[in-house]
Amino acid sequence: MTLSPTHKPLSTLQPLLPQARALPLRAAFCSLLLLCASAAPAAEQASVETVDGRKRESLVIRNPAAQATVVFENGSRATLDGWGKVLDAVSPHATVFAYNRPGYANSEATDAPRDGATIVEELRASLRRKGLAPPYVLVGHSLGGLYMQLFARRYPEEVKGLVLVDALYPRVVKKPGDFPFLTRAGKWLFFSNTVREEIDRIHETGEMVAALPGIDDKPIIRLVNRPLSSTAIPVDFGAFNVDEGTRAYVRALYPKAKTVVADASHQMQVTHPEIVAAAIREILEARRLGSAP
Repeated sequence: MTLSPTHKPLSTLQPLLPQARALPLRAAFCSLLLLCASAAPAAEQASVETVDGRKRESLVIRNPAAQATVVFENGSRATLDGWGKVLDAVSPHATVFAYNRPGYANSEATDAPRDGATIVEELRASLRRKGLAPPYVLVGHSLGGLYMQLFARRYPEEVKGLVLVDALYPRVVKKPGDFPFLTRAGKWLFFSNTVREEIDRIHETGEMVAALPGIDDKPIIRLVNRPLSSTAIPVDFGAFNVDEGTRAYVRALYPKAKTVVADASHQMQVTHPEIVAAAIREILEARRLGSAP
């Protein structure tokens, strides 16, 4: 199920306060945690290899003339299929890498923790295993955007720039113990062990991001979904920090970033791939590291 394109934000950054109509219980929790995925038939070239005894699925499209590799990170419950049209649009300009984290699609689950630090290290290991050297343009959707912020702050020397697609940001999601009872119950009813652990580690991952130095020298584009429908009903579900202090913190995170607001959907890479592809190309064309997009 895809997040409805008729969601109406309460702030200038839709990722800060995702909104939803009244929905059936399962759909409501999907909307709440920015977790729903829409698949496009794009993984036909994906391959599965065995890493440390477990299957891992990824897709590499190599461009020998490229000066950078574009690395895609999925949102929670999403798979690499959703990037299909974006991959097609970007691969003539760069080498591209997309993959499914452990526990998704044909990538087997792992016993390793599902916090952002572990996921970033797994991703870097995958890039090395594929022979894909920096610089990287990091593209992250939703929760994947939070992971990419951590990657960029931990390893700024490896990163050319970022595209954050309706991303999550530090301190937006509460600690899991502070979720309302129904939210916690829905998490156990409807999500896999992998997804549950990722959800439970969102706050922790955000604090990892917040504790590291900024990356204002990197070109960054934030793509924000802001539907224009006047009929959307804002719903909080109690899992998000909606106070003005949090909003101000998020708005100030990347003061030099370019923000593109679109009447799209949370799954922008699926419903409006041209917007995402254009942002990636803009980062690729930046003249030097630290130049404004």
